[in-house]
Amino acid sequence: MNKQQIIANFDPSQPGLADATIFGLPFSIEQSEIVIIPVPWEVTVSYGAGASDGPEAVLDASFQVDLNHQDFPELWKLGMYYAEIPSDWKKNSDKYKDLAQPIIEALESGEDLETYPALLEDLHKINKACRELHTAVKEKVLHYINQGKKVVLLGGDHSTPLGYYEALATKHENFGILHLDAHMDLRIAYEGFTYSHASIMYNALQIPQISKIVQVGIRDFCEQEVEVVQQSKGRVIVHTDSDMKKETFEGKTWAQQCDEIITQLPQKVCISFDIDGMYPWYCPNTGTPVPGGFSFEQATYLFNKLADSGKEIIGFDLVEVAPGENDDWDGNVGARMLFHMCGVLAKNNGLNTGKRIEFPRK
Repeated sequence: MNKQQIIANFDPSQPGLADATIFGLPFSIEQSEIVIIPVPWEVTVSYGAGASDGPEAVLDASFQVDLNHQDFPELWKLGMYYAEIPSDWKKNSDKYKDLAQPIIEALESGEDLETYPALLEDLHKINKACRELHTAVKEKVLHYINQGKKVVLLGGDHSTPLGYYEALATKHENFGILHLDAHMDLRIAYEGFTYSHASIMYNALQIPQISKIVQVGIRDFCEQEVEVVQQSKGRVIVHTDSDMKKETFEGKTWAQQCDEIITQLPQKVCISFDIDGMYPWYCPNTGTPVPGGFSFEQATYLFNKLADSGKEIIGFDLVEVAPGENDDWDGNVGARMLFHMCGVLAKNNGLNTGKRIEFPRK
């Protein structure tokens, strides 16, 4: 059947098809407008683990997401496809994560790696493996972009989008990152790992095409990261959670704050959403939760305003979802945020997501 025939014969009110792609959709990758690349990787985690299981948790939970989204009721008709990836991505994540733990433990005990040649050699192996992963992600992203697809990345820890940004940089001469997170992620080679999850935005700054990073929800940072911001000459703008809450306590609305954030971004924007930017109860199993944050609805409101602002959204990543041992709540939240962000991307790029559903309120 062609795509229109599939749409005509598919009932979006029924549970998602278990043998279908993400969100239970019946389309092939060729028939889908949006391709989701899962990157199950978390080699350099130093606190909570589980982000490498995030993509699968989101995929599993996605079958329970109702497709009749209030903002994007016809989004499902565009098609979203969960891409196949090399099986060694997850295997290598597990392998090199085990190799990284003795290095992390040695550093946390105050040891000098220069006195441990074996650990130093392992560190070089890990950095090499991470670089190879980013290159593979870049190639995968470009493969689908060159087919005319809208491509998004689903992590994995926050190190995973670097190859994604590099791919976007080959297609766009100037773009910014709207970075939602509890952390600045501006550490330089954190714990010796060049491609640490805590270094993703520092590494992004090394990409010349990324002209601005606007950070939202930040509430944990170190002295080195403050220096990186101060030396960036306005290339990094930070909206800490503390500053934003103070403004709201004194009368500034979220709508006004969103307008300010959007104004600071260049014309082309990629969204990077670390799920720990939200209040911890949304995804309590994320690797490095921090008290404070913003709500699910605040995030979606900001994304909707960005979509309607006249700026061009060129992609997004969603990272650091980690499933719990006894429930799928984190995956559920991640799947619903992923669906909404796909709607924002599609609408902003002129694809038909349907007219927003309005209900009588009187």
